[in-house]
Amino acid sequence: MKATIWHNPGCGTSRNTLAMLKDAGVDVTVVKYLKTPPTADKLAQLYRDAGITPQQGLRLRGTEAEARGLPQADDATVLAAMAAEPKLIERPLVETDKGVRLCRPKEKVLEIL
Repeated sequence: MKATIWHNPGCGTSRNTLAMLKDAGVDVTVVKYLKTPPTADKLAQLYRDAGITPQQGLRLRGTEAEARGLPQADDATVLAAMAAEPKLIERPLVETDKGVRLCRPKEKVLEIL
């Protein structure tokens, strides 16, 4: 099985999810999204495939998302903000042939393995 993880190595949940993927023998492509952010279109596809809204994929902790009104903003505004400032993306996102999950908690990754 192959998977792509949008990963922040500074995040414990992201590191633990990556370790779970590797322990399961998954061929993992690691995208350090803070350095190589996904486009708004890619984010839209990931959230659609995960069955969540862009607002549900918004990182609130440690960001100015709430002060900027992003949790109440329309999808296009949220996606544009995330693409421009990837620190607004909650992590980790994992994509496999079985789907996409925002892996909080990390065990959510088991749903797509």
